[in-house]
Amino acid sequence: MAERSNSLTRIALRKFLRNFWGVVSLSFLGVCVLVAIFAYALAPDNSRNANEMHLSLQSRSPGFQVRMLTIPGDEIEQSPVSVFFLGRKTTSTEIPISLVKITDSGIQVTEYTGDESKGLTKNLPLERFPLARSPEQISRYYIEDRTFHLGTDKYGRDLLSRMLIGIRISLSIGFVAVFISLLIGITLGAVAGYYGGRVDNAIMWLINVTWSIPTLLLVIAITLALGKGFWQVFIAVGLTMWVEVARVVRGQVMSVKQMQYVTAAKALGYTNWRIITRHVLPNSLAPVIIISAANFASAILIESGLSFLGIGAQPPMPSWGGIIKDHYAYIILGKPYLAIIPGLAIMSLVMAFMLMGNALRDALDVRSS
Repeated sequence: MAERSNSLTRIALRKFLRNFWGVVSLSFLGVCVLVAIFAYALAPDNSRNANEMHLSLQSRSPGFQVRMLTIPGDEIEQSPVSVFFLGRKTTSTEIPISLVKITDSGIQVTEYTGDESKGLTKNLPLERFPLARSPEQISRYYIEDRTFHLGTDKYGRDLLSRMLIGIRISLSIGFVAVFISLLIGITLGAVAGYYGGRVDNAIMWLINVTWSIPTLLLVIAITLALGKGFWQVFIAVGLTMWVEVARVVRGQVMSVKQMQYVTAAKALGYTNWRIITRHVLPNSLAPVIIISAANFASAILIESGLSFLGIGAQPPMPSWGGIIKDHYAYIILGKPYLAIIPGLAIMSLVMAFMLMGNALRDALDVRSS
């Protein structure tokens, strides 16, 4: 039995690797996961939630460059692990500048305004810059030429950094929501399919009632009941996606429990729990794997929709749906990329999961050659 199982696994793996779009989608999703893990290391703005605002730089085009002066503030102790996963807490002040002049006691800078008007001029003494031993060293340690590769949003924040950190929200909501839906759906589906009778009727009644409620409406209701926030969205989306899993698992279990090896297990006196977990479920989960890929994509879309409506991830936490919400009006104001870029990111991620789900369906179909 073990050899046959391994053989079927190898056959499914070979069939999956022959599917071009399946391999491309899996590779793309692997890159996305790596980007999510190393988001703050890759982001040009690694402050907490990439929330450094510069109102004079609002809505700048991709590739925009400006000189940036950093005025250090009080140090905040943070472990490297905290900086890596949660971003850098800082009290430093960043000022876009257009001119800088060395003085005897420090530097004189003119703030960048973005138009023809002259910005505010400030004199900053050498004492404000601990690493500099002379006014000339201030430019070396505290002034840099910064490029905003995807431009800036309407608050002057780096759009690339917001996009990189926002991918964490989309992938996290998918993982947690799918985990919750699998936990509930497999449990209820297996119990209903194996025991049948009144237990099956009660669970099917619950499934049908939940199924009859529009998904987005149910998610909004649960979110409003639990409150707005990051984890509330996870729970709300997960509690609405278990129904399809339960229906599929129920049907699979009703079919598998008629097999001779299940009858033999009952004759040997095995408990129902052992029969379900050791014999029934392992032979019923192939369709669930496919559904999980589709549910992952659905969870990303639902979270984006909730953020667009303002009841998903709350500011300043970056979310692709929230970025679209902030900038959808710019589509007719001459800067459509502010909404198109996160829209394309959502579309690419959802399409990758759907294509991978299709590839898994073909690979796990024992009837295909």
